[in-house]
Amino acid sequence: MLSPPEAEAAIERRVPAAPQATLPLTDLSGRLLRQSIVAERDQPPFNRVSMDGVAIASSAWDRGLREFAIVGTQAAGAPQSCLPDPSACIEIMTGAVLPEGCDCVIPVERITNLGERIRVAGDVVAKPWMNVHRRGSDSLAGETLLMPGCVLGPAEVAIVASAGLATAEVAAEPRIMVISTGDELVEPGQPIRDWQIRRSNAYAVVAALQRRGYLQVAHDHLPDDLEVLRNRLRAHLDTHDVLVLSGGVSMGKFDFIPQVLAELGVETVFHKVAQRPGKPMWFGVRNPGKAVYALPGNPVSTLVSCIRYVIPGLAASLGMARTAPLQVVLGSDVNVPSDLSIFMPVTLAQDGSGRQVATPKPTRGSGDFVSLTGTDGFVELTAGPRTAQAGTLAPFYAW
Repeated sequence: MLSPPEAEAAIERRVPAAPQATLPLTDLSGRLLRQSIVAERDQPPFNRVSMDGVAIASSAWDRGLREFAIVGTQAAGAPQSCLPDPSACIEIMTGAVLPEGCDCVIPVERITNLGERIRVAGDVVAKPWMNVHRRGSDSLAGETLLMPGCVLGPAEVAIVASAGLATAEVAAEPRIMVISTGDELVEPGQPIRDWQIRRSNAYAVVAALQRRGYLQVAHDHLPDDLEVLRNRLRAHLDTHDVLVLSGGVSMGKFDFIPQVLAELGVETVFHKVAQRPGKPMWFGVRNPGKAVYALPGNPVSTLVSCIRYVIPGLAASLGMARTAPLQVVLGSDVNVPSDLSIFMPVTLAQDGSGRQVATPKPTRGSGDFVSLTGTDGFVELTAGPRTAQAGTLAPFYAW
C-alpha cells in the first residue's frame, strides 16, 4: 500500500488539469491565473504627483527663492501644463501629471497662501523629484507583472485592470458531484427505521468543499444496485469534472464502486492507503479530464480522506503549487500501534512561546463522528508500532 504522502503525490501526478475560463474583473477574486499579465504602459505612465501642494523647479529653490507666484493649477486627469517661469509655481493635486519645467512638489501643509503668491515654510528642504512618483519606477511597458499559477487577490486583480484587461484567463471552477452510496442511508428529515442510519457524509464533504471556496458542488445518493450505479455514475461522469464518492470501496459483497468505475473506463491509480482511518481509499481518472475520489464510508474516514486527498487534489488540478501543512507540536504522547499512519483529531492552542500545540482527541472508532465536535482538524503520525511523544512536530490538516 502507498503511504499518505505517496498517495498525495500520485494524485498530484495524475489529476487532470481543470479547464480554463475567461472571466471579467469582477469575478476574478480567488481564481487561479492561467495567463501572463504584461504591463500595458510604464507604471506610473507619467511623473505622478504624490500629494497636494505646489509644483516648482528645484533650481529656483537652490537659488534661494522661498516665495513663488501662482501661475496655474494642474488637476488630476488633466493634460500636462507647463511652468512658464522658474520663479513661479503651479498648484497641483495628488495623482496629477507633473507640469513640464517642474521637478519638485512642496506639500500644501508646508506653504502659506498669500493670495496670488505662496511662501514656503523655512524648515522645508526641497530637492529634485521630492513627492513625485517617477514614470516607470514601478514597472516598464511590456514587463511581465503576473505569471500563470498566481492566485488572484485584490492586489492582483488591480494589476490585471492596470494592464488594460477587462477579462483574464483563469482555471475554471470544477463541477463537483458528491455521492453517498448505501441502502442503509436515509435522508435527514425523512422517516427512519431502527436498522437505518442518517445520510451525513455527503453534507460533511460538501461543507468542507464550500469552506474552501468550491461552490459548484452537487450531491446524490445511490443504492447498492449495480445497474443503478452504472447508469447514474455514467451520467455524473458525463456532466461533472470531479466525483467524490463515500462508501462501497472496501471488500464487502455490496462494495461495487471499483468494479463499476472500471466498467465505465475510469483507470485505477491506487486502491488502499496505509492509514487509519480510511485504509480503503481509492483514486482514479478517466479521459478527458475526469477525476474520481472514492472515500471509505465510515464518517471519520470520509472526512479525513476528503481533507487529506480531495482538497489537495483539487488544488493540484487548478495548478496551485503544493503548500506544506502547518507543523504543530503534540501536547501529549500518542500510541501508534500498527504499521499504518494515524490521523488523530486534535484541538489547537498556542503556548507561551507562540507554538501551536495539538491536544489529541481520539475517537471511539471511524464511525464516531460525534467525537470530532470542537476539534480543529487532525495530525498525521507516521506508521509504527511506536509512541509519538509529546513535543514531537507533526503535520496538521484543518477541517
